[in-house]
Amino acid sequence: MKVLVTGGSGYIGSHTVQELLNDGFEVIVFDNFSSGNKDLWVGGELIQGDLRDESSIREVFQKFQIDAVIHFASLIQAGESYVNPQKYYQHNLLTSLNLFQCMLENDVKHLVFSSSAAVYGLPQQIPVPEIHPINPFNPYGQTKSFTEKILQDYDRAYGLKFTSLRYFNAAGADPEGRLGELHEPETHLLPNLLLYLLGVKDHFDLFGMDFPTPDGTAIRDYIHVTDLAKAHLSALKRMFTHPHSEFINLGANKGYSVLDIIKKAEQVTGEKVHFRKKPQRKGDVPVLLASNAKAKNLLSWNPRYSDIHTIIQTAWNWHQKRA
Repeated sequence: MKVLVTGGSGYIGSHTVQELLNDGFEVIVFDNFSSGNKDLWVGGELIQGDLRDESSIREVFQKFQIDAVIHFASLIQAGESYVNPQKYYQHNLLTSLNLFQCMLENDVKHLVFSSSAAVYGLPQQIPVPEIHPINPFNPYGQTKSFTEKILQDYDRAYGLKFTSLRYFNAAGADPEGRLGELHEPETHLLPNLLLYLLGVKDHFDLFGMDFPTPDGTAIRDYIHVTDLAKAHLSALKRMFTHPHSEFINLGANKGYSVLDIIKKAEQVTGEKVHFRKKPQRKGDVPVLLASNAKAKNLLSWNPRYSDIHTIIQTAWNWHQKRA
C-alpha cells in the first residue's frame, strides 16, 4: 500500500514515516522544508514541493498510485497566527484544499488528518472529550477547525473518509535516537528548556506564573511523539476496515505544570534551571487535558512511552546528540 505523507520530514511526520516503513508500507514524503528538515527524512520516496502549488502535488498523484494520505503539512505557531493570520489561512487552508482536490481527482478516499486540541479553545470540562464544543480562539486553531468542517462536507458529498487526530502536547524523541524535535524557530517548552540546559540557548523564559493552578503555571497533557506516530498507523489501518470518519483525541490524560516539567528535567539531566519570569502569552489556557478513552477504544491504543520521565529522557538524549 502506498501512503502519501505531507510534511513527512517534520517532527511528528518523520516519526510516523518511520512507523509506516517499519510496518511495510510504501511511503511518499512530500515536503517544502519550510519547517521540516531533511535531517529527519528516514526513508521512502522524497519529493520536495509546495502544497500551495496545485500542479506540484497533482504530479505526485499522477506519478504514484496512492492509496491513502496522512496530512501533516501546516504552520503550527499559535502566537504567530495572531500576528499574521493571513499567512496561516494561506498555508493551512489553501494547501489542504489543493490536496483534497487531487485526492478526489484520483479517487483516493482515505485520509488521516493532523489536527489539534486548539480546536476546543477554552476548555469547559477537564479532561476534554471529542464532543466538547469547538471554539478556537486563535487563527491556528481556526484553520484546524475549518479544515475539519471541510472534511465533513467532503465526506458527505464525495465519500472522502477521514480520521482527524486532535493532538495535545507532543513531546519526546524516538527511543532509538534516530529522530527528535527540530523546529526553527523553536517555540515548545521542553526543547527550549533542554537546549538552555545544553548551553545552546543563553536563557529560558517561563511565561505566566499567575494561572489559577496549584503552582501558578499552566498545566498541559504531554504525549510522546512515538505514541502519536503509532496512533497514526493504527488510524490508517482501521479506516480500511471501518470506512467511516472520526474525530479522536491523542493525549495521556495526565497533566504536568511548567514547574513540574522544570523539576523533572532537573532530575533527568542533573542540571539546575534558572528562568526568567515573563507574562502569560495571549491565548494560553490554564489547564488542557485530553480524554483519550476513544483512542484507546477505537484504535486499541495504549501509550507506551508517555510517562514524563521517558519523554524528557528521550528528548534529552536526542538534543545531547545533536549538540
